[in-house]
Amino acid sequence: MKTPETIRQSTFLIPDLCCATEEGLIRKKLEHRRDIQDLDFSVVSHKLRVRHTCNEEVILRLLKDAGLPGISESTHGPSLHGKKHTPLLVSTGISATLFLLGFGADVLGLFPALPSILFVGAIVAGGWHIGLKGVNAARNLSLDMNFLMIIAAIGAVILGEYAEGAAVVLLFSVSLLLESMSIDRSRRAIQSLMKLAPASARIQREGIEQDLPIEQVAVGDRMFIRPGERIALDGKVIAGHSRVNQAPVTGESVPVEKNSGDPVYAGSLNENGALEVRVTKTSADSTLARIVHLVEEAQSKKAPIQSLVERFARYYTPAVFGIAVGIAILPPLLFEVPFSEAFYRALVLLVIACPCALVISTPITLVSAMTNAARHGILFKGGKHVEVLAGVKVIAFDKTGTLTEGKPVVTDVIRLDSLTEREILGIVAAAESHSEHQIAEALIRKARLDGVALSEFSIGKFSAMPGKGIRTTVDGRDYIVGNHQLVEELGLCSAEVERVLFRLERGGKTVVLLADETKVLGLIALADAVRQEAQQTMRNLGKVGIQRSILLSGDNNAIAAEVGSRLGFDVTKAELLPDQKLEAIRDLQRDYSSVAMVGDGVNDAPALAAANAGIAMGGIGSDTALETADIVLMSDNIASIPYAIHLSRESLRIIKQNIALALGTKLLFLGLGAWGLTSLWLAILADDGATLLVVLNGLRLLNVEEKSYI
Repeated sequence: MKTPETIRQSTFLIPDLCCATEEGLIRKKLEHRRDIQDLDFSVVSHKLRVRHTCNEEVILRLLKDAGLPGISESTHGPSLHGKKHTPLLVSTGISATLFLLGFGADVLGLFPALPSILFVGAIVAGGWHIGLKGVNAARNLSLDMNFLMIIAAIGAVILGEYAEGAAVVLLFSVSLLLESMSIDRSRRAIQSLMKLAPASARIQREGIEQDLPIEQVAVGDRMFIRPGERIALDGKVIAGHSRVNQAPVTGESVPVEKNSGDPVYAGSLNENGALEVRVTKTSADSTLARIVHLVEEAQSKKAPIQSLVERFARYYTPAVFGIAVGIAILPPLLFEVPFSEAFYRALVLLVIACPCALVISTPITLVSAMTNAARHGILFKGGKHVEVLAGVKVIAFDKTGTLTEGKPVVTDVIRLDSLTEREILGIVAAAESHSEHQIAEALIRKARLDGVALSEFSIGKFSAMPGKGIRTTVDGRDYIVGNHQLVEELGLCSAEVERVLFRLERGGKTVVLLADETKVLGLIALADAVRQEAQQTMRNLGKVGIQRSILLSGDNNAIAAEVGSRLGFDVTKAELLPDQKLEAIRDLQRDYSSVAMVGDGVNDAPALAAANAGIAMGGIGSDTALETADIVLMSDNIASIPYAIHLSRESLRIIKQNIALALGTKLLFLGLGAWGLTSLWLAILADDGATLLVVLNGLRLLNVEEKSYI
């Protein structure tokens, strides 16, 4: 029996992978093979991810055959350097110099052949790299932009239009240079995230402190971070206290207090104290490295609008090439138009047959948006999620841990007898000090905050009543600490107590009662505190075009209704199990088509997966959130959700602008070229200008500020 071959994934760096043209050449070489399952391209990062069963050497050989040699990340490591512009810059500079000299010689009427010689020199200097790519495209039976430009330049020389041929090559070369440099800006923005982590870490091994490259640091090593230094690797504090700025990882603007037991993350800035940290993740597996990996991986996941544009482009170029051939042949045969004139018109069409501006208009915009979002602690796991979020009008929220802190806090201490509030809090907290549930922790935390020392209260005998409360002795006096049900069963609920309980429980609060054998002495109310930023977030969602908000909670009706009312939700649904939340999302989709869901990525996983845009909270500490959701908020701050929606809508608006500009330019010059109303150099100027404009327009998203929608 034949053993099934293992499918592996490899990443290749291809310096000359610049646009959809090169992608098409590679697909022709690789896609038809049985030992290659899947190809994912990231033009901005010059990377190709391949799922395959063959050896990497086979893929490298095929890439070389396609004229696009690459290197494997597995043997060379990920490159953090952008594409080198020097050769293109030098050749473009020489071409420009020769073109200007030729133009000057022509104006001054020097030696008659000199201008032509200089113009041909400009074509050769600026076009040699274009020519090599064009020949490679022809060899692979591909109509790429380099092949079309070389045909146009050669055609101009054949017609004796040396200056126009030189202008075509020079303008195209300048356009390639500017486009490459502009796209490199987006690439550097992604790479700058990874450079936030230092290249070395101060590690102690066998009692000796030494600086080691982060690649050599192992999980479990002890790392020392001084004030003002960046943290090199993820870890857990084992000694020291400091404030750490986690903005590069989570987008949080306020530094976070770090004490023993707290996690720290690579790329964060240690502000004012020395820390000793035990390393918990290698450099390749750090949270920062995973963010960069997810951002780069997201570039290869195309948005529907991007796929649509690329499908159109596949038919556009052959169609325009066919029209150009028809214009070169038919008018001279049918209408006695001079062949040179018809041929010139065909050359004009050739230079605008390349769909480069159209194809680059979408990915450059999406990559800029996703990079900007990552800098603000928001991870889009693909361009399609940017497009989907842009169309969302309805948003659903889980309550606990999303809109609330997810842990109870004491809100009221009410005395009904001679005991003071301090005594009520101290007795109840001391009685609960042996428990580990969240209510006990909240009571103890409140006592500490109010300066109530539990050591002041001497605990005697102690017996638990599961699900109801406890009996205990404090300072020699018997007390009962329990819930409403226990006090009722003991017959201690007076009319006054019931009235107070009704008011507190109607407000969605949990109540702990303190009583003796005859009466209730006091009450302590607790609630899951609503996040400080929740109310402003809900208002900001309206500003970015969200028309309807729904609260989906597993909590009881009273608590959910109180939170929903306070935050202004249109609909509140309570006491929902995970599968009921899933069904609620499906109901919303039937009514509103596109729905976003915000949750913690754990018990909300089914609803997040079903939503058109699943947004998970707290990705910095949750592998589940990173895996489950389409969009991950690295911090627990829901205030970034309106910004994510605003950024996605800006992205879609700019994509539409870019497509309109690119397509409009093409159609205009198709018409002008067919009727002989434009020149070769003007057509190339307009076409390359459109490419540059869509790139620059897309790059604007790198600078969108978080509060720009207000």
